[in-house]
Amino acid sequence: MSIDATMPILVVDDYKTMVRIIRNLLKQLGFNNVDDAADGVEALSKLREKKYGLVISDWNMEPMTGYELLKEVRGDETLNRTPFIMVTAESKTENVIAAKKAGVNNYIVKPFNAQTLKGKINAVFGE
Repeated sequence: MSIDATMPILVVDDYKTMVRIIRNLLKQLGFNNVDDAADGVEALSKLREKKYGLVISDWNMEPMTGYELLKEVRGDETLNRTPFIMVTAESKTENVIAAKKAGVNNYIVKPFNAQTLKGKINAVFGE
């Protein structure tokens, strides 16, 4: 699977500033087709309306966390192949393990820059 810069990407974070930061980093990497959702519930409804090439989701959100969103996505036959990168402020080992078990493709710890994001996206798409 190769990276398509025109693929739609969904950024999920309840913190507007973080959405803006990730959006800017993606833009630096050449991705301009970016939507966002403020929580897992909104993300899920967007994912069911449109086919996304990648989901970049924060872990800590209310009412549905990124982890719960990941489990919903992986449990849905039409969405379960969607590449999913989890963003978190803490790199707790148990969180990483839980996310891996739930089927996350990659994991980014804040703060991160465009290079880190690029590396993670490349790893997901096997570049």
